[in-house]
Amino acid sequence: MRNRVVLALSVARLGDALGNSILFVIIPLYIASLPSPRFPLPEPVRVGILISLYGMVNAVLQPFMGALCDRIGRTKPLIQGGMVLMGLGTLAFLLAQRYTDLLILRAVQGVGVAVTIPASMALMASATGKDTRGGAMGVYTTMRVVGFGIGPLIGGVLQVHWGFPAAFCAGAGFIFIAILLVHYWVPDLPAKSPQNPGRRFRVIDRELLTPGILGAALATFIMACTYTLMVTLEKQFNTRLHQTAVGFSIAFSALMVTRLFFQLPLGRLSDRIGRKPLIIAGLIAIAPATALMGVVNTTAQLTGLRLFQGLASAAIAAPAFALAGDLSDAGGEGRQMSIVTMGFGLGIAFGPLISGFLAVHSFELPFLVGGVLSLAGAWFVYRFVP
Repeated sequence: MRNRVVLALSVARLGDALGNSILFVIIPLYIASLPSPRFPLPEPVRVGILISLYGMVNAVLQPFMGALCDRIGRTKPLIQGGMVLMGLGTLAFLLAQRYTDLLILRAVQGVGVAVTIPASMALMASATGKDTRGGAMGVYTTMRVVGFGIGPLIGGVLQVHWGFPAAFCAGAGFIFIAILLVHYWVPDLPAKSPQNPGRRFRVIDRELLTPGILGAALATFIMACTYTLMVTLEKQFNTRLHQTAVGFSIAFSALMVTRLFFQLPLGRLSDRIGRKPLIIAGLIAIAPATALMGVVNTTAQLTGLRLFQGLASAAIAAPAFALAGDLSDAGGEGRQMSIVTMGFGLGIAFGPLISGFLAVHSFELPFLVGGVLSLAGAWFVYRFVP
């Protein structure tokens, strides 16, 4: 049963990630094709706001959706409902004619993923044991990485050869396929009984916010923040490196290649040696890879740094999610896992936003800030995480 749940959720996550990541390379180009909004903001800032809105809405709502999951004791309906919102929001990009339309649709997508992710992670935590959880999270995140790696490449090719509508339809199609996979393959496991049934239920329960949970959340925040810094600056990278959207897509997806090969082995390694050493090593390694991205001169150099970022993030992702699963309390899995996934959502939100604002002053500055942030995160995990 455990293997079936892990495999089913992982394959469904693949389809969901494909649908969402197609938009990563499409949104900056699509904004440029629409009329300029009334409020005069530089284009990188507009791109950063739009991409960040998705992560911001997602991150803010995740603790509440995690609490809802714990409260009703069911995960499958929440997973399916969230995916429906994501699919419809993606398909509706076909109708968008103004920048404000895109803001509304990204908010809808953010609500959808906020409903889906905590329920999925709570189900993963409930369905796995501590001795195999790192490997299971490795499988889950690997399939997600495959989707995020292939999606931008598919989006770039579709946009170049068939235009924006083809990319939006493909993104929505992959998400609706994932909905069908969840419906037929994922069982709705009953929730575990709370360890302290007499304790009052709280949406934000401070007793659940342990140093380990907060440290895992910080690690996933920094990981997501550093590897989304480049999203806002697609046009600037293309101009500096004399490349097309396809070249940017290849470089962007390179991170997913090394994650694909190393995520599962490093997840299993964390089952043997512990989660903390790998998380610290990953945060230290991702610092120089991020800082140097602001001074690359060729697509090959950018691709090489993204490959190294992928290796570093592989050492962070599965061990951090597994650590949260190890430390989560029965009956509180949804809320505690949502804190960690909220960290990831905030990273996706703040990465493009940071680069959009800082790049106005200096193209190199956001990447230097990302490198420093990674080293600070490594110290925090070393100091406070069990």
